[in-house]
Amino acid sequence: MSQKRNASDTTCKQLLRDGERFADLCNALYFHGRQVIKPENLISQENDVSTLIGKEPLPMETKRYRDIVRKASINGDYMIIGVEHQSSLDKKMIIRILNYDAQLYINQVESGKEVRPVGSFVFYTGDKEWTYPKSLKESLKVPPEMEDYINDWKLPVLELQKMDPQILKSKRLKEVVEISQIMLKGDYEKLRTNRMISVENYKMAAILTHTDIKEEDLPEGNEINMCKAMDQLFQRFENQGIEKGEAIGIEKTLKEQLKVKLGTISSPLEERLTTTSLEKLNELTLNIFNINSEEDVLKIIH
Repeated sequence: MSQKRNASDTTCKQLLRDGERFADLCNALYFHGRQVIKPENLISQENDVSTLIGKEPLPMETKRYRDIVRKASINGDYMIIGVEHQSSLDKKMIIRILNYDAQLYINQVESGKEVRPVGSFVFYTGDKEWTYPKSLKESLKVPPEMEDYINDWKLPVLELQKMDPQILKSKRLKEVVEISQIMLKGDYEKLRTNRMISVENYKMAAILTHTDIKEEDLPEGNEINMCKAMDQLFQRFENQGIEKGEAIGIEKTLKEQLKVKLGTISSPLEERLTTTSLEKLNELTLNIFNINSEEDVLKIIH
């Protein structure tokens, strides 16, 4: 699971390293697609967020690296924009963002340069709706009497599966978002169209959504016919004795059902389910209403 998450993070950084796509994503969140932030007005920022923790005489320096940080000019006024990619839910994300942003302010002060405003947001590519706090106060139990005296901190979250691809100007970003949304919904028949798309975009969408696409499923060349690609993918599944789409969807469906039943499932169990045979997954599906603990799951898939 951690390998998939790292691959997803790397792919997101690769996608947003391009100024046009970075600006496009920011405009989608902040301005509903209006082209306020221009690619030519972006400056790459050092994303090494360092801080000293601990006490004298042995302070310890820790380095935290933000995913993507750019300085952007908006109508002539500069600000710093940080984008953090998340492929899974993180209850404490607001605290992490607060820490990152605060450190950027401190770095600016210590450098002696003009202090620019900092704005950060999360680009969330997971398959579940983001339900965790989007502001500091939401994550705290604040006494009503102190409400006016406790500072707040906002966390904008751009959810890939809820985005409107039509407001995007970058062809590549738009294509990756469209394909990713279909993959997240598991509606793979919608990908069976006579449409030519970039192989690289197809692979990016698969990695972002943790979809099991292999090199053998891809034809040679830089472009791919979606209808042909999905037929090749389904053929591989059928050769393995798997019905169309089942190999991709059954694991995700089971994890969702188990989280409803158990409230949450541990990372070791998630990884175990990923390597479990289709026969055992089907058996687990048939017994889902009898599951009351992770031990019950392990008894079936052992």
